[in-house]
Amino acid sequence: MTIEQIYTGCLAQGAYYIYCNGEAAIIDPLREVAPYLDRAKRDDVKIKYIFETHFHADFVSGHVTLAKETGAPIIYGPNANPTYDAHIAKDGEIFTLGNIKIKVLHTPGHTMESTTYLVIDSEGKEHAIFTGDTLFLGDVGRPDLAQKGADLTIEDLAGYAFDSLRNKIMPLPDTVIVYPAHGAGSACGKNMMKETVDTLGNQKKMNYALRADMTKAEFIAEVTDGLEAPPAYFPINVQLNKEGYDHIDQVIERGTKALTPDELEMTANASGALVLDVRSPNAFAEKHIPNSIFIGLDGSFAPWVGDLVVDVKQPIILIAPEGREEEAITRLSRVGFDQTIGYLDGGIDAWIAAGKEVESVNRVAAAKFERDYTDYQSRIYDVRKPNEYSASHVSDAKNVSLSTINEHLSAFPDEEFYVHCAGGYRSMIAASILKSRGIHNFIEVNGGYKAIKETSIPRTDFVCPTTLK
Repeated sequence: MTIEQIYTGCLAQGAYYIYCNGEAAIIDPLREVAPYLDRAKRDDVKIKYIFETHFHADFVSGHVTLAKETGAPIIYGPNANPTYDAHIAKDGEIFTLGNIKIKVLHTPGHTMESTTYLVIDSEGKEHAIFTGDTLFLGDVGRPDLAQKGADLTIEDLAGYAFDSLRNKIMPLPDTVIVYPAHGAGSACGKNMMKETVDTLGNQKKMNYALRADMTKAEFIAEVTDGLEAPPAYFPINVQLNKEGYDHIDQVIERGTKALTPDELEMTANASGALVLDVRSPNAFAEKHIPNSIFIGLDGSFAPWVGDLVVDVKQPIILIAPEGREEEAITRLSRVGFDQTIGYLDGGIDAWIAAGKEVESVNRVAAAKFERDYTDYQSRIYDVRKPNEYSASHVSDAKNVSLSTINEHLSAFPDEEFYVHCAGGYRSMIAASILKSRGIHNFIEVNGGYKAIKETSIPRTDFVCPTTLK
């Protein structure tokens, strides 16, 4: 038996490839399925099952495409109701893969169909669990993402999660290996460890939600405390995962259309396309197309597109580093953005050569901010998350988190102001949004709070985020 975790850092997502005696199973595959097909071919195994732990909200799974390519059935746990053919397993149902068994443990709470898959090895030993978003390392799945009726509250879902963990997962041997669907950085939880694999025994020691003496009331209170609003695109991804989607090859074919500068302008005007610049923060700051939005590939690209653009049907035209156009289209498709309709051939240099207008961002080093601090003390804006800001921030800085910036544009003053994030990635996204809305009177700090901490700029005392309420 071989178990391989296929981890995608941009989404903080773990898919799994299991094979034994010529048969393979894939758990929670990504949208692009070629790597699984290639791996199965290389190992000379047949993909027998596609297991889904739940209807994912933060990414579009590759289950529908993989089923078409392989003929393997899609397996969900109880309560799932997809519109395509799938096997809805019963609690306790067992599937055979080579000479191992995979047992269905229905673990509602994160969602009502959430299911954990228990691997039992050839000797009958309970070896590993694939917990989806039911159990993370250091945390559990947030209970506010499932569609809820008037008779099913967040607290109700948290209560289901408590029972699932106590009755289905915690009684398993401490030696069982825990393979979650996500790690640190995912919006599906709030306190995840940076590690992506652990033993259940260690999680019983480290994970606040698995305390042996914890009451259900305490669990509900702690799991629901401090939850930020989920990204707005989550329900759309759930719908795509329940109803299906276009093959990724079609998405890539649509998106890889090279456009001249004139064609870009005509296409954008005719379609209402968003011009999305996915280069580096420095490249965007130096020169970019007016009204384009920056979200760089070398960061949490797809989640930020989902959080800020939201509408997966929005047509998109890319300004991308040469040779990375298909990568950008693929990563957009992972969160359901399938309407890329082209990219600027020759990039920003072609735009300039055509005599088109460009803009820049006033980006300065932290040392310049240090010299200006006194003059701008009441006009400093921190676009990090509220918990980052609460942990420590520049004295007198105001917090307008990037995820809510579109709703708080009136918070920014008419006088010139400073804006920063943790390292410069998010503040450049904020800069592009501000400029696209006609706000140009700001200075952005290169290197963000990390660079600011190396200066004498006064900051609040650090408070560990785990102690914040």
